[in-house]
Amino acid sequence: MPASIEKFAVFAAPGLFVVLWASGFIGAKFGLPYAEPLTFLSIRMAAVVLLIGIGLALTRPPWPGGAGLWHSAVTGIFVHGLYLGGVFVSIHHHLPAGLVALVVGLQPVLTATLANRWLGERVIPRQWLGLLLGIVGVALVVQGKAGGETTAIGWAAAVVALAGITVGTLYQKRFGGGIDWRPGFLVQYAAAGIVFAIGASLFETRAVIWNAQFAFALAWLVLVLSLAAIWLLYFLIRRQAAARVVSLFYLTPPFTALMAYMAFGEQLDAVALLGMAVCVVGVFLVNWRIAASPR
Repeated sequence: MPASIEKFAVFAAPGLFVVLWASGFIGAKFGLPYAEPLTFLSIRMAAVVLLIGIGLALTRPPWPGGAGLWHSAVTGIFVHGLYLGGVFVSIHHHLPAGLVALVVGLQPVLTATLANRWLGERVIPRQWLGLLLGIVGVALVVQGKAGGETTAIGWAAAVVALAGITVGTLYQKRFGGGIDWRPGFLVQYAAAGIVFAIGASLFETRAVIWNAQFAFALAWLVLVLSLAAIWLLYFLIRRQAAARVVSLFYLTPPFTALMAYMAFGEQLDAVALLGMAVCVVGVFLVNWRIAASPR
């Protein structure tokens, strides 16, 4: 693409990604009452694979070799399979969404640590401060939402989600940069779909209540999350350091809280609003180097 358009895309993509990614929790809340989590995700993955398959038939992009197919499958199992499966299963097993968000909110610090060792990306002190501020901000946003019945399975699933998105992001950064996104996405979602289908067959009844609300939630999660938001995530991973990209996930709980307030009337107290502001400052500190560093 022309340099001016690409520069604008890089500038606009982070904000758009945060809004789209945050909306996924709202879509899940709309759809989960009508299907068990792995069953819901199996249908979602099947729909995504179908749409991407149609696109591949029309555009006929080059396919990666065996190594590229393998890397795409591994990325899909981590980013889509373990992360999405972990989040949905943890909520299904009564772990409050606020606590799930807090556990997954540890991802930027974990990613920065691993990126420093695995990818050779230097994380400077100001960025570490921003990452730590992000944790504080997330904790403030989800404070007061820790009540409810929790189970060991719920906690374990949340940790699996954290590990999945962290390792998957780093794996994609290291091995997936040269793979055309269209066949790469097809393999990723197919691999995750197989994992979900096996899990649903083993642990769920696979019953689905098909109605307008479930159809809307499914369409939103397929088109907006599994296609648009994930494409933006990989677009950013290719063009920015991993620690800076994942710092954007700190903004997900605040934006999700705002959307939940507008969609479901969930109230925001002063401490939660303070947490949102702290998240914004943390992300600014992590990403400040993008503008300050010479190109």
